[in-house]
Amino acid sequence: MPSEKSATTASGAGGPADPSESSPLVRIRSLLPGLARAEQRVAKVVLDEPAAVAHRSITEVADAAGTSETTVTRFCKAIGVSGYPELRIALAADTARSAARSDRDLGGDITPSDDLRQVVAKVAFADARAVEETAEQLDAEVLGRVVDAVARAGRVDVYGVGASAFVASDLQQKLHRIGRVCFAWSDTHIALTSAAVLQPGDVAIGISHTGATVDTVEPLRVAAERGATTVALTNFPRSPISEVADHVLTTAARETTFRSGAMASRIAQLTVIDCLFIGVAQRHLDTARAALAATYDAVGGHRLGVRPDGRRRPRETGR
Repeated sequence: MPSEKSATTASGAGGPADPSESSPLVRIRSLLPGLARAEQRVAKVVLDEPAAVAHRSITEVADAAGTSETTVTRFCKAIGVSGYPELRIALAADTARSAARSDRDLGGDITPSDDLRQVVAKVAFADARAVEETAEQLDAEVLGRVVDAVARAGRVDVYGVGASAFVASDLQQKLHRIGRVCFAWSDTHIALTSAAVLQPGDVAIGISHTGATVDTVEPLRVAAERGATTVALTNFPRSPISEVADHVLTTAARETTFRSGAMASRIAQLTVIDCLFIGVAQRHLDTARAALAATYDAVGGHRLGVRPDGRRRPRETGR
């Protein structure tokens, strides 16, 4: 297991993009699976009625969760706040921000009775919120270290299955287009054999919304054992994949009845991937520009004779 880690955590190690704007509800959702059972009951009370909890006493919250005031305090520490008073202040501020965005009606789950206009509005809002909340809590320092590692790497392996496989493939194609050696694996056996031949200086990235997908965790573990720099991209920083990662990048995707992990996580993951890719491209700006131009021209003959602005391309002669 890697001896040193960098991660976006509830305590703010490394620091999110803007700690003052980071929602306590985002942190609670991301840390929920790793909390003790009694603390999870407190979390449910807070997540179900954050605005109400902002005005309740610690005794009232403890009673609602069927636990003790000590457990509520322990829950506060677990999510990175000093105590219940700070949690109330954070919840009140978050409620005010939500009200300012007028997102209460759109923030709910999609129901079977919603018409298509409501579905479109809720999906668009949920996607925009996933991007916004992911950006708010993303640790720029950790992202910078990952960018540096990928920019220097002789080879990059990316592991992901299910919906995460599409995100892994997106990163592979982006890096490949700027001349970086990158492979994306969704087959477990191939991922394991590929990880087994990595070496120090290489980078392995595991993408898993839950952080508990064995098909992704195991190749990342093998890569770590081979001395490669390992990176986890997950919604839950205290999940198994974090244990085998040198660096942990977190998303902030919410799951609902109709928006399972396959839908809710993809937009947030792609946001982080885009930031990573641009950071790497900046490190190799001249070669990246040349490579992008070359790859664009390479497929030019497979485009119809219409430019992106709708005007027809000039007829080429001599071909």
